[in-house]
Amino acid sequence: MKPQFQPLFEPFTFANGMSVHNRIVMAPMTTCSSNPDGTVPDDELAYYSRRSAGPGIVVTACVYVSRNGKGFPGEFGADTDEMIPSLKRLADTIKSRGAKAILQIFHGGRSCFPGLVPNDDLVSASSIAQQEGGIVPRELSEEEIKSIIADFGEATRRAIEAGFDGVEIHGANGYLLQQFYSPASNIRTDDWGGSLHKRMAFPLYVVEAVQKAAAMAPQPFLVGYRFSPEEPEEEGLTMEHSYHLVNALIEQKLDYLHVSLNDFWSKPRRGEQDSQSRMAWFVEKYSEHIPFIGVGGITTAEEALQAKNSGVPFIALGRELIIDPDWTEKIKQGNEQDIVTTLSKQDQERLVIPNGLWGAITHAPGWFPITE
Repeated sequence: MKPQFQPLFEPFTFANGMSVHNRIVMAPMTTCSSNPDGTVPDDELAYYSRRSAGPGIVVTACVYVSRNGKGFPGEFGADTDEMIPSLKRLADTIKSRGAKAILQIFHGGRSCFPGLVPNDDLVSASSIAQQEGGIVPRELSEEEIKSIIADFGEATRRAIEAGFDGVEIHGANGYLLQQFYSPASNIRTDDWGGSLHKRMAFPLYVVEAVQKAAAMAPQPFLVGYRFSPEEPEEEGLTMEHSYHLVNALIEQKLDYLHVSLNDFWSKPRRGEQDSQSRMAWFVEKYSEHIPFIGVGGITTAEEALQAKNSGVPFIALGRELIIDPDWTEKIKQGNEQDIVTTLSKQDQERLVIPNGLWGAITHAPGWFPITE
């Protein structure tokens, strides 16, 4: 390994005592490849096995914690105890290759595909469609809200029983937790909406339920939270809103925060000066209090090193680890010049990509750089 890349391979020990062997994270990416009953098939296990030898941490694709929270075709589940054997196969596969296995837990809310939830009954914080002309979701009752909170705790218990090293609460990308926090999607007037403090109640109660379950783990167990710093709508979340959320999450004694960005270096739209990137603002304000995972368009060793040197402890790679599963090992062996950054239409079998994910890749022009 070339000496300048050594910072990417420094070990790290979290406050709870868990250690990881490097600073590379496989980002959570929906594979659209699980069985209809929500279990993990062999080809999805092979996909994770192929990519778990390099990173210090692998965060899985999101799993639904409630039956009405299934967001995507081919999403695997953690909503019942019958899922534990399937989850165990996945945890064992990832850990056998050397990475820590983190299960991302999720409820899609109004972002779910209607045909995937019982009776096509989309739910959310308020009866506001995700987009103009879209399906208007049903506003959740207080009893249903409390049930979903409990579901997050139960999914965490199942993750522990399955042998995962932690869970990541998916509070980003416009899904249910963000739907409750955003003023653009939560116009409730009860204890679950209205003021910023009340809009934050649902995410914080989810964290509390997850932390309570995690405390029962027989060994150190990570709890992280992924959030999106801003929303594009003028009435949506701003950087200032995110600062309030991060302050509250730090008080909850989480192990890390994962900032969901398409571009690691993107600058604020609203609620903060654009003199530096969003990621830089979070590092400047909070790095002494909690470790961050940064993500967004990083492909080369040089880009990862630049991001790491900006003060972010962990760098997550998504599409790049699909394109080149050996990314980490190539840098470690001094062969970073051999990193591949494009796909060809003949690469599916070589890269061990399951059919559902391959279909999503090839039918989404611009999502991946694909050559003939």
